[in-house]
Amino acid sequence: MHNPTDNIPPQTQGEHNDFIHFADRETVAEAHNLFLLARERMKDISQWHILSGPHSAKFGITDTKGTEVYKMAEEGDLFYIDLPLPTPGSLAGGGKEWVRIEAMEEYGDADTESEYMTMIIRPVVNPSHPDKAVAHFFSHVSTNTFIVERYLNHVSAAVYGRNETPNNKDTGLYDTVRNTIIALGARNGLSGPQWKSLIEGILDK
Repeated sequence: MHNPTDNIPPQTQGEHNDFIHFADRETVAEAHNLFLLARERMKDISQWHILSGPHSAKFGITDTKGTEVYKMAEEGDLFYIDLPLPTPGSLAGGGKEWVRIEAMEEYGDADTESEYMTMIIRPVVNPSHPDKAVAHFFSHVSTNTFIVERYLNHVSAAVYGRNETPNNKDTGLYDTVRNTIIALGARNGLSGPQWKSLIEGILDK
């Protein structure tokens, strides 16, 4: 049996967090339709703030130079995370956090027992300043793995954070202090409301 959690990078350092939300349907056909909707919502990163509701960060896919584009997510895409006020933005990121979709995988269809899509993201440099440090409060070793899955008539959406360590090497003094404070807050659960509201919105809105 294919297991989407096999795609989650191993936990070797720092902290980890798991957020998962479930929705059941009376029939497999109804669950399949919900999975298709959830899969498209997961790929539509520019709309994540709407799915997440008030006080959400904003998200946007960009080209290789950092100019925002409106498209469905694909492996290799860059996207930014604009944290809500009063969280201070990073200097390296031009006020934003930057990540790359380093892997995506899809499996199954309406006729298989299960079907899923996984998407792994990792902090990277600001594409407008590729010579600078990683532009995120977490370091490059950190990842988030997003999974939407249907198993029979059960559908789930989840986010798995792994190797969550502060990005405080080769950064300027301001970003070192800022990244450490925000990363520690995220590791202590402050990122939970964002990811919980997103995965709930993916299945329930």
